[in-house]
Amino acid sequence: MASQHPQDARLRLVGTRQDTPAPAPRPPAPPLSPAPTPGRPSPTGGFADTLHVAIEASGLSLDRIRAALAQRGVRVSVTTLSYWRRGRSQPERASSLRAVHLLEELLGLPHSTLSALLGPPRPRGRWAANASTSHLRLEDVWPGEQDISEVFAELDAPPAGELERLSVHDSYYVDADRRGNLLRMRQVVRATVSGVTRCLVVHKADEEATGCPEITGVRHGRLGRVRRRPEAGLIVGEVMLDRPLGLGDSTVFEYEVEIPSGGARTTEYSRRFATPVREYVLQVHFDPATVPAHCERYDRDPGADVDRRREQLWIGASASAHVLAPDQQPGHIGVRWEWE
Repeated sequence: MASQHPQDARLRLVGTRQDTPAPAPRPPAPPLSPAPTPGRPSPTGGFADTLHVAIEASGLSLDRIRAALAQRGVRVSVTTLSYWRRGRSQPERASSLRAVHLLEELLGLPHSTLSALLGPPRPRGRWAANASTSHLRLEDVWPGEQDISEVFAELDAPPAGELERLSVHDSYYVDADRRGNLLRMRQVVRATVSGVTRCLVVHKADEEATGCPEITGVRHGRLGRVRRRPEAGLIVGEVMLDRPLGLGDSTVFEYEVEIPSGGARTTEYSRRFATPVREYVLQVHFDPATVPAHCERYDRDPGADVDRRREQLWIGASASAHVLAPDQQPGHIGVRWEWE
């Protein structure tokens, strides 16, 4: 962490090496068409050009820059720094943007000199046509759900981008009375910053149910603070990870959610995503004696009430249906069914 490294540990790297006398100050540039000075690249260049000029002016090698960033808790490879410098890639993740701010200090640049030159994230792969893969605000994921916003504020919710969701697997169970009674959840996550210790999870019961769900059976972690809103069928739980995560560290945690009884028959289960997830798997398990007549997947854009996509699902001999969503983007995905 920052407190473990004195401030002058990084400032000594700015400019020439310690055993080389510092150059005499240059006279101020003329007011018109100023020429770039060492460590002060021309403002007309892009991010890559500006970074390249600043590195050249500093006299620092990429390996020394990498080591200095690592001392401040941010790990960036020499290859990545080279790609940034040559324009082959650009910083996009939260940890990379932190590295950019530290680079400004290390290279003696004014604040935001480099970060101001970064454009929007570059689209990739099958989601290149998607306008944005950024993290959504809570009100975009749960529109009109003021209770959730208030609980997140009370629990001082960590930033959404601190944990990258690599895999989320939901197993939802429907009993012989045609009511959902249990959810088993498993997540594989990776830290994008150092010092990540927790995350918040949200679950809501069906509108007709009485009471709110209960989080039980936490594995590879423990349950921290819990806030319930029975009148809204809402529970927000704080999952404390098995250990503090450093930048790039991954972990797995699991838990179960006991669903309150009562109300009408269950006809759907869904999950809302505020951040992208590399792989989402949803399995719905029905009692073999009571299998629905029809089952389908649906997808919705964030905050939308209308389905963007529907796809019929086959209920197999195991009395279950599943959805596989690779590269799931922020939004709403679920399974609904009809009994007759």
